Amino acid sequence: MGDRRRRMNNLYLAAVINTTFRYTTPVLFAALGSLACTKCAVFNVALEGQMLAASFVAIVANYYTHNAFISLLAGVAAGAFVAWIVAVFQIKWKVRDMVVGTAMNLLVQSVTAFLMQAIFGSRGTVQGFGMVPLTKINLSFLKFSPFLYRMFEDLSTIDYLGYIVAVLIFIYFYKTVSGFHLLSVGINADAADSLGIKSQRIQIWAMVFSGILCGFGGVVHAMGNVTVFAENMTSGRGFIAMGAASMAQSHPLGAIASSLFFGTALSLSKTLQGYINSYFTEAIPYLCTVLAITIYGVVISTQRRKATIKM
Repeated sequence: MGDRRRRMNNLYLAAVINTTFRYTTPVLFAALGSLACTKCAVFNVALEGQMLAASFVAIVANYYTHNAFISLLAGVAAGAFVAWIVAVFQIKWKVRDMVVGTAMNLLVQSVTAFLMQAIFGSRGTVQGFGMVPLTKINLSFLKFSPFLYRMFEDLSTIDYLGYIVAVLIFIYFYKTVSGFHLLSVGINADAADSLGIKSQRIQIWAMVFSGILCGFGGVVHAMGNVTVFAENMTSGRGFIAMGAASMAQSHPLGAIASSLFFGTALSLSKTLQGYINSYFTEAIPYLCTVLAITIYGVVISTQRRKATIKM
């Protein structure tokens, strides 16, 4: 009896870890998009809108084509398009980042709700209609260990791709010439321009790349486990991703750890709903975001104070 209970507890823990991986993926992609902008001195507040647009367009494409790959491409394109609009206003026309980002987030939320009614004839949640999820990786070779099999069960290809992309971005930033150009724009755009580096073009491309990454995050959020779209379904994932990027100090590999932290918080908020009032559990990820950013701010302030004293 004791061994059976122990096995059940282990499988439950594995299921919680599996859920953590699922919730981490959208946050990780958006965090990587956020730090890609931060590295070249652009503050992208529209992560939420980019993810939500990608989720909605992916579901619409899925509804009409029943093809996961086409839906993925459509969702990524939608995220990139929203980011490009933000880039034009924010970088080319010099509109304040908070104004553009907030306006875009609200606009996407309103437009998706309107189009949801127009296309599907319903509000709230869209599910079914023969829509297909993202392809899952078959890990039947792990069945020798029920714990490992349950921990990695039914994860999509995009769930694994996020960690690969983080490593590739790290290599791009610190091992390539164009990556150094991007970093130089973040350090001093005027100096970069004087060396012939087109800083504005780099910033626009960084913003569009951020939209592509948010597109992946939005698609996996809508089609990773259950293929569904609900009004404002990203529920602050973009803002959580901004916190993850800040917590990682805009380092691609650090973003993996910080995103896993927030993924754990999101997983716990769902796991604990059966034991604690749901109003409290739903606040856990956002409380963790505030706490993490506060601790990060205190640490940075302390480091700067110590550096000033030494000087």
